[in-house]
Amino acid sequence: MHYDMAIAAFGIGIVIGLTGMGGGALMTPALVLFFNVPPLTAVSSDLVVSAATKPVGAVVHMRNGTIHWAIVKWLVIGSVPAAFCGALVIAWVGPLAGVSEFVKTALGIVLLIAAAGLVGRAYLTLRHNMTGAGPDARAGAAVGRDIAVRVLPTLLVGIVGGLVVGLTSVGSGSLVIIALMTLYPLLSANWLVGTDLAQAVPLVIAAAAGHLLFGDVDWSVVLPLLVGSIPGAYLGARISSRASAGLVRRALALVLLAAGLKMLGVSNLATLIALAIALVGGTIGWMLVRTRYGLKATNWQDRKAPVGNRSTSE
Repeated sequence: MHYDMAIAAFGIGIVIGLTGMGGGALMTPALVLFFNVPPLTAVSSDLVVSAATKPVGAVVHMRNGTIHWAIVKWLVIGSVPAAFCGALVIAWVGPLAGVSEFVKTALGIVLLIAAAGLVGRAYLTLRHNMTGAGPDARAGAAVGRDIAVRVLPTLLVGIVGGLVVGLTSVGSGSLVIIALMTLYPLLSANWLVGTDLAQAVPLVIAAAAGHLLFGDVDWSVVLPLLVGSIPGAYLGARISSRASAGLVRRALALVLLAAGLKMLGVSNLATLIALAIALVGGTIGWMLVRTRYGLKATNWQDRKAPVGNRSTSE
């Protein structure tokens, strides 16, 4: 067994448990960039791992009653056939243009979108918290049962999300939840995560089935990923209440940006320049956003403020 791969999967699992972000956005590029796994093999193997691990989180939310099943239904109707078709697209493109380069390019583009999605998710969360658009857990439960489903947009999200996951393994825990936050701003965070996890189970199973038939699953890669990611995700979930999820997400956005640029063949110098611009510009921009909503410019200033004057936002 590849013990170094299992150790990397353990670390990635911790990040997944801390942030709730899907593993494909981290695991697949790590396999390609650090372990020299061919892009198609990385995507196919990671999808099989996700199919085995996704149900765990969904069962927890099912027991807590924080899943909007009507939304899940329309997402699944769109995503399951689209995810399976993603593997068919790869099988079709392979003989024509070189499947590895196609998957690598698609993965790079999706990683950049995922990095932007993390920023968008953080902004939407802050806006909901400060404007009262995001209800607390109890109010969210009531809204979750009664909220009307936007059928056509939800179906389209499922189709696009399923196709992206089938092609790259990225999106079930990062891109789809951003779309859900936009379509259903009244759903509280636990309902959003629970709904996203529930729809992701049949989605990744369909994508994994397609890749088992038409992809390139390597069981010597799957085994260490399972061994490392499952305990890592469990540990990350246990310590999430003590760690700063906001700080982790910001670091994660930079990692996704760098990985996406490297997948697209950007030089090391250009990648470093882009990271520096994103770090400085993103930090200043986030400080301006916080002050716009009446918060201190940084979380550190919030913690230094008197208890009665502290914000409730990240």
